[in-house]
Amino acid sequence: MDRYRSFARSGLGRRVVAGLGLPDPYPLRRHSGTGPALDGPVRLGGRGRLVTPVGAALGSIGLDVTDDSDRYGALVFDATGVERTEDLRELHAFFHPVIRSLAPCGRVVVLGTPPASARSQVAQRALEGFTRSVGKELKRGGTAQLVRVAEGAEGNVESTLRFLLSGRSAYVSGQVVHIGAAAVEAPDDWAKPLMGKTALVTGAAQGIGAAIADVLSRDGAHVVCLDVPGQGDALAAVAHRVHGSTLPADITASHAPQRIADHLVRHHGGVDVVVHNAGITRDRTLGRMDEGRWDAVVAVNLTGPERLNEALFAADALRPNGRIIGVSSIAGIAGNAGQTNYATTKAGVIGMVDALSARVGHTGTTVNAVAPGFIETKMTAAVPLFIREVGRRMNSLAQGGLPVDVAETVAWFAHPASTGVNGNVVRVCGQSLLGA
Repeated sequence: MDRYRSFARSGLGRRVVAGLGLPDPYPLRRHSGTGPALDGPVRLGGRGRLVTPVGAALGSIGLDVTDDSDRYGALVFDATGVERTEDLRELHAFFHPVIRSLAPCGRVVVLGTPPASARSQVAQRALEGFTRSVGKELKRGGTAQLVRVAEGAEGNVESTLRFLLSGRSAYVSGQVVHIGAAAVEAPDDWAKPLMGKTALVTGAAQGIGAAIADVLSRDGAHVVCLDVPGQGDALAAVAHRVHGSTLPADITASHAPQRIADHLVRHHGGVDVVVHNAGITRDRTLGRMDEGRWDAVVAVNLTGPERLNEALFAADALRPNGRIIGVSSIAGIAGNAGQTNYATTKAGVIGMVDALSARVGHTGTTVNAVAPGFIETKMTAAVPLFIREVGRRMNSLAQGGLPVDVAETVAWFAHPASTGVNGNVVRVCGQSLLGA
């Protein structure tokens, strides 16, 4: 329980926080399935090639677009026309008059493009510094992102806008998302985009894995919940809750990858979404870390997913427009003292995304990863108080995230209309001060 956040929202707490300039963890507006996605209309601007398709996508989502409001739920700027450094003035011209009119938990999205020349590369890279700084300036739960949309991918933005312009992305800020050209499969029902699909979630018995199972089931998938046999009761409870099925297995066992692939083919005709969530920690500083701790973490967190991927490919178990989603960590980006084994594996997950996304991208399959920061779980609840408080406050939102925040990001990657979203690693960390 985050007692500081509760105190900060009390009458006395608000005065103390304001008077001393302490972190102010504003209550985040998460997706509930009811009510509007945003607390106010969208202001859309810019002069690039995305204004028209993005306007159409916003209309499809059901968001009101206007230039005449006292309070905006989101500010969306098409910067694909920014080719020279002089053009960056357009950012100031659009945002300066309205940024203070952004509603609580509002959204800022800047749309960029892969640069076509050395000159445009300078201006387009500058957009990263802009959006990350805006994310750190926004208060009251606001977030900011940069979305780079390749030529030919103008029609592929809707699933990403639905994610970023809603409570699904409550704990995602300061990120750069890349959308490439691809044949997008729009769902029959945007509320149930995974209907008729099968998803495998490893490490599903508790924590983040259980939340991923919940959200993928909510979106219509049949979820095959996998965890070690020792977690049988908890695994069965999750599978029952999500109306899925169980697959007890130790992914480090030599026979496990083939057995899992065979099971998916035999019982489900294959699999559409694979989420490599299973992971362990065995923390020690390097000088005190024995081989057993090192080998166990590498086997579960990295070698197991690698071997399972290869077994799925060999068995042709991954269906067309399939999704492979890894769970990395901010530790894999920034490193963490006492976690050389864990950080090594989580950086390796990013390497898996780089390698596989290039290998399978032409097939319609995508490979992406989430990189959680401080997420409120049983594991973080056991962290010493001071370290736990630092982890909670060292981000732009001044609070820890929830397992559902990771799960919603996974669901966006898993979406059938996210085919253009390939090779991305998105941090779910409230824009942590650690890492890029």
